[in-house]
This record gives sequence, structure tokens and C-alpha cells, in this order.
Amino acid sequence: MRLDKLLSNMGFGSRKEVKILVKSKAVEVNGLVAKEVSMHVDTDADEVLVLGEKVVYAEFIYLMMNKPPGVISATEDKHDKTVIDILDPLAQHFKPFPVGRLDKDTEGLLILTNDGHLTHQLLSPKKHVPKLYFAVIEGIVTEDDVMKFKEGVTLEDGYFTKPGELTILSSGEISEIELSIMEGKFHQVKRMFASVGKKVTYLKRLRMGALQLDETLELGDYRHLTAEELEALQQKE
Repeated sequence: MRLDKLLSNMGFGSRKEVKILVKSKAVEVNGLVAKEVSMHVDTDADEVLVLGEKVVYAEFIYLMMNKPPGVISATEDKHDKTVIDILDPLAQHFKPFPVGRLDKDTEGLLILTNDGHLTHQLLSPKKHVPKLYFAVIEGIVTEDDVMKFKEGVTLEDGYFTKPGELTILSSGEISEIELSIMEGKFHQVKRMFASVGKKVTYLKRLRMGALQLDETLELGDYRHLTAEELEALQQKE
């Protein structure tokens, strides 16, 4: 790969800005000062430094975010803050997008990547990737609800959902539950509870496939997936 393309791809500026970096002798390749932006480098074998900082080439980016409420799962929006707006400029440079969506007021696990193949694998209905949610419910959640969810429920638009695994954590006028579903229809968890006469007042996604939310991440924080986490997600393929 050309040196200027590598550095530009990795967020060190435009081709023009990279040219200035090279002219100022700020770039080294294998211990030698780079003289031409057109020189080719082996992204696997060559060591490239910019101002002493090692450049690690990556084609894809894989991030785990603890999505905060009030932020929408989109790449851009004219009115609301998006999950992309939260990212630092270098992460934004990779042009990641959210894998699926969480409602504006929903918190929790959100994967962001620019890997379209992995995104398809995680969202394809044929792959049956489960999503686990924690929710606070206004109303008494009963074993009858557990059975209804297990069979699938009919939403207000007539859609009959795939089975969901409902676990009651506490039951009362305000109940707490966990729900695992394979689908991700618009407002699905809220609509499933509405179908049994109850209201979701708080919703948080805890897991998607093999990936569990890192509880050390504060709301709005994110980090790169570890190699083990990424491998576990890809094995679903």
C-alpha cells in the first residue's frame, strides 16, 4: 500500500496533510526517514512510525458501546445526537455504523463496526442471534406471561413474534425481568409487553449473541472488542 494512503486511512490527515508530515521528516519506515509519500509499505511486515508513534494498520473497527439514553442508533441525524457523534475523530474516520438499533431511550450494549459481513451475520434472521434485555415493567408480570412469550405473542399490527424466553426477576406493581429474543422489530420488547397489557419503563440490552456488555463501561463509554470477543462473534457465522 502507498504510504500516503496508509496514513490517510489510519486517520493521520488528508493526502495533502500526510505529504506535509513526510516533508517535515515526521515519518519513519523500518527506522529510516521516509522521503516519498508514494513509497509502498507492507502493512504486515514494515514498521511505520509517525512522530515516534507506531502505526498499526486495520481495515475494520469493532467497538462495544454502553449506549446512553437520549442518543439515537444512526450514523447521522439533523435533530438528535447519534452514537457516532459520541466517538472520537479517529474512530469516526473508519466510518463505523451501529449493528442493529436500540431505541432512543434504551440503554446498553451496542456494537459499532464498518464490517458489513459481520453485521449481516449478526442481524440475519436465519442466524438466530439471541439478544438479552433487562427491563423494568409497570404491572405484575406472571407465569402466564412467561408461557405466552414462549409461544410468541401477537403485536398490535397483527405480527406474530418468534418465541421469547422471559425470566421474572421480581414481580409486583413494578416488576423486573430479563427477556431473550431472536428478533429486533421496531420497539419489539415494548410492544410485546403492551400485548399483555403492561408497560416497559426502563430497557437495557445486556447481550447480543456471544457478546456481553462490559459493565465497567459507563453510559456513553466504548472500547474496542478484544480478539476473543470478536472471534466469539464471528464463530456465529
